[in-house]
Amino acid sequence: MIRTPLRPLARILDARAKGQNPDTIERENIAARHEEMKDRARTQAERRLRVLALSFFVLFSVIGLRMGTLAATEPSELRSASSGAEITAQRADILDRNGRILATNMMTHSLYVQTADLVDPARTATELGKIFPELDAEALLRRFTDGRSFLWVRKVLSPEQMQKVHEIGDPGLYFGPREMRLYPNGTLAAHILGGSAFGNEGVDSAEVIGTAGIEKAMDTRLRDPAQSNTPLKLSIDLTLQANVEEVLSTGMKTLNAKGAAAILMDVKTGEVLAMASLPDFDPNDRPAPALTGDPSDSPLFNRSVQGVYELGSTFKVFAVAQAMDLGLINADTPIDTKQPFVYDGFRINEFDNHNYGATLPTWEVIAVSSNIGSAHIGLMIGGERQQAFLRTLGLLDAPMVELAEAPSARALVPKNWSGIVTVTASYGHGISTSLMNLAAAYATIGNGGLKVTPTLIHDPAHKAGARVISEATALSVVQMMRRVVTDGTATFADVPGYGVAGKTGTAEKPKRNGKGYDSDKVINTFASVFPANDPKYVLVVTLDEPVETAGSKPRRTAGYTAVPVAGEIIRRIAPLVGLRPDGESPMASLVAYKDPLAQE
Repeated sequence: MIRTPLRPLARILDARAKGQNPDTIERENIAARHEEMKDRARTQAERRLRVLALSFFVLFSVIGLRMGTLAATEPSELRSASSGAEITAQRADILDRNGRILATNMMTHSLYVQTADLVDPARTATELGKIFPELDAEALLRRFTDGRSFLWVRKVLSPEQMQKVHEIGDPGLYFGPREMRLYPNGTLAAHILGGSAFGNEGVDSAEVIGTAGIEKAMDTRLRDPAQSNTPLKLSIDLTLQANVEEVLSTGMKTLNAKGAAAILMDVKTGEVLAMASLPDFDPNDRPAPALTGDPSDSPLFNRSVQGVYELGSTFKVFAVAQAMDLGLINADTPIDTKQPFVYDGFRINEFDNHNYGATLPTWEVIAVSSNIGSAHIGLMIGGERQQAFLRTLGLLDAPMVELAEAPSARALVPKNWSGIVTVTASYGHGISTSLMNLAAAYATIGNGGLKVTPTLIHDPAHKAGARVISEATALSVVQMMRRVVTDGTATFADVPGYGVAGKTGTAEKPKRNGKGYDSDKVINTFASVFPANDPKYVLVVTLDEPVETAGSKPRRTAGYTAVPVAGEIIRRIAPLVGLRPDGESPMASLVAYKDPLAQE
């Protein structure tokens, strides 16, 4: 730094030599220095003002740009920020195969209390008790005053309830926005959908999780944020579902049954078009599980999937199909039906002690549902091959369908597949399996012998399963089942024009003590395919402990209970699925029938 002396020596000496006053020179020097300092300060101030002005210009430009951007965007509701992990509230809709809503979300509010903000706890508790009768006002007041700072009052409010709470006017009452799951069709398809509940909860949002049915089985898919705007499309047809449930409910009440179930399935894809279980429930208000009594009596129990039953004579079709495919018999092969028939110390009886003579052709064994004839066919096959075939059809495993309850519905199979098991399994006793498995096995026969895996998900790109039996065998078995309807135990299901083919099954229920069977308590089943000349659909109907009382004595067989209910369902839904009546007379199929495997 260069310092300028206040009294420059050269000028002072020169001034003294000339007789001038040196103080004048010093004053001039000070004045010049002050001017220089003022100029420097002015320049610095001007520079600062320019920087400040530029800063204000940039700031107001940014504010103006942001205001313009906000004005140009769509308005959206502000969300409160909170610490911790974010709660994912959005859940994908569930639709039927035609795009109609089965489950969706609805915006609602919760009610909670910050007790420190309550002005009049006693009055608030009393008023809340009037709005929500299930709340105890005295208990609520104790909770308001026991020292806690926060408590939930209600997780979900209706708009009317919210308005009434508003009118209380206490500042300690708070509302939290949240989404809840809504099932707009009430009880319709309840056991398919299952239900949902709140998982992780905050005051501003709540996580919705599946608790049963497809809501739980597909929970990860439905909660995936990347797919929240992509609905899950089921194979269910809402119109068919409503008709099946209506007819089934009427039949259950008319026939005094304690429960009922039905499954309608596409024979080629395995897609379930309708599935009903009665009694049912409303998934919007799902009841609590029963802690006592028989779990199968609960409306939450899904009889179509969870229930495993001895399905009786519906299994005779599988014995015949396997024996025909092995080349052991054909439709006209005479089968031993003479009585008495005792195997390994066990006497095999016909229903109601019928005597069908020494022999019956295979088709008539099925038509009249002969236990002895089926037992002989089972012995022809042998236990090892029989077990393998039933397992290939999926009858000895849990049903493979997208429901949370399915994996627990394991078939009840004897550990030791002895000779007597081979005999009883041939006519559907000693083995318990689910109706879903039965429907899939009948679909395998109905579609020409290709393995069917049931599904509740609509998938147009279906791939055919592996071949289980030959197409000729499958065709012959369907024609035999047609005779069951036209000239056997299921004539009440002969819906004119639609060529129903099927098989009845009446199975006595095991006693609760595990000792024997109860003849007055039966599971009645009718498994059918239609139309018989080109099967497209399987319908399985089951009634639990039905009894038909219109006659002189009670009748409990499937022909008088499950069969007429199934016939009415087919009569109702066949036009809805686009089937046109073919004008077939009841006996036309018998006249035209020719077994493709018959011996020359």
